[in-house]
Amino acid sequence: MLLKGEQLAAHLERDLRPLYVLYGDEPLLVLEAADAIRAKTRQQGYSEREVLTVLPHFDWGQLLSAGGNMSLFGDKKLIDLRIPTGKVGKEGGAALQQWCQQLSMDNLLLITLPELDWREEKAVWFSALVNAGVALKLNAPPLAELPGWLATRLRRQQQSADLESLKFVAERVEGNLLAAHQEIQKLGLLYPAGQLSASQIREAVLNVARYDIDSLREALLSCDIARLVRTLNGLMHEGEAPPLILWAMSEEIRALTVIRSGLDAGKPMEALLKDAKVWGPRAMPMKKALQRLSTATLEAALQHAGKIDLLAKGIGRGNVWEEFLRLGLRLCALKTGSATKV
Repeated sequence: MLLKGEQLAAHLERDLRPLYVLYGDEPLLVLEAADAIRAKTRQQGYSEREVLTVLPHFDWGQLLSAGGNMSLFGDKKLIDLRIPTGKVGKEGGAALQQWCQQLSMDNLLLITLPELDWREEKAVWFSALVNAGVALKLNAPPLAELPGWLATRLRRQQQSADLESLKFVAERVEGNLLAAHQEIQKLGLLYPAGQLSASQIREAVLNVARYDIDSLREALLSCDIARLVRTLNGLMHEGEAPPLILWAMSEEIRALTVIRSGLDAGKPMEALLKDAKVWGPRAMPMKKALQRLSTATLEAALQHAGKIDLLAKGIGRGNVWEEFLRLGLRLCALKTGSATKV
């Protein structure tokens, strides 16, 4: 059974299962979910806990032995299995599938994993875990959903804020959920319960955004100019290498160009996305970008990227970071129907 992160609390109020799997790209959410499950097991009499960490050359027999070794006092046991690489190998896959065939409430297994790609999510061993127990995919909310996430956290400490203030906080903690959590806690310490004013929030919240290549890709595809400017400035001040920025932007432009050409030739969108290896959360922004971009615009953007490549190598005159912004604006110029040269 697959649950969303926000469903865990209600689930634990009703039930406790012998197997839980936590995975995703946000360590804070994985840690909080694991803490909630461990707290519930303590309430339910799981007085013994054994931690196993899967490192290179891990002996999977330890897991099966942990499940077979009964406590001298007959206590129920929580087995905390941590797989930091997400790789289990053939032996691990077989051991996990065997465990799924002999579940017992006397030995509750809690598995924590990092983010998994779509191939790993379809692996036989992972499917066995999901079908036998409860799995939660815990990824950081995208920027558009972050104000709602912040509002939920504020409600837990009897505080609230208007939407504009929440957006203000979201922009300053983008990509850094642990910092977002800490900023919310700070607001709880600084101010009493109730509605927070915009001035209170602006005075308290620091700019702790952590900008990354994924944020840049999302801003480029969604044509979010404010976010594009903010992300490029953040990457520049964090000392990110220009060749990496150029690679990320060029990869998106190349994918858009190939798919746009295919659409112009009458090929189906879904097949083109699959061939370009565009799937998951990236697919919808890519589709929206294709609705506003022509082949000519994309080909001009590729030529622009080529000039930036020379500039990054010291050939030509200009500021490479200004050219990154100009390239991004070129791809957003047609959003309002304008074909103005950038």
